[in-house]
Amino acid sequence: MSLSRRGLLGAALGAGALLVGRSVRGDKPRKRFEVEKTDAEWRKLLSPAAYDVLRHEGTERPGTSPLLEEHRRGKFLCAGCALALFSSETKFESGTGWPSFYAPLPNAVETSEDRSLFMVRTEVHCRRCGGHLGHVFDDGPPPTGLRYCMNGVALSFQAA
Repeated sequence: MSLSRRGLLGAALGAGALLVGRSVRGDKPRKRFEVEKTDAEWRKLLSPAAYDVLRHEGTERPGTSPLLEEHRRGKFLCAGCALALFSSETKFESGTGWPSFYAPLPNAVETSEDRSLFMVRTEVHCRRCGGHLGHVFDDGPPPTGLRYCMNGVALSFQAA
């Protein structure tokens, strides 16, 4: 029995996907959300960078978000569905290059286990549209000790 290059590559990709806990196409079990759109509708609504992050769990380059310098009072909203996610009162300078918060607003986000990149992290997503926002870590400031490290392209800002 001989394997073709395509067969060998497919087997290697499949084994790699099992190791990182995701399928080769990045599929997850399908959950229903209040706001649902077709892929074409999301592409039309979002910038290419926001589409990549919110719909395909991408990550923006650190230090590139204008929201890093946003210090006015207000709320940070989901760029996909405009749900208020974080208050400016919980924003802090983490030095990571991404907007960071120590707590979300009530009933704004949900979390799930992310096993990509050969590690286990806690993914944060919008509870209304399911858009990927970033990850939460346990190295944040008081009072929660949490750092919600968010992609700025996944957010918009609404001044108070």
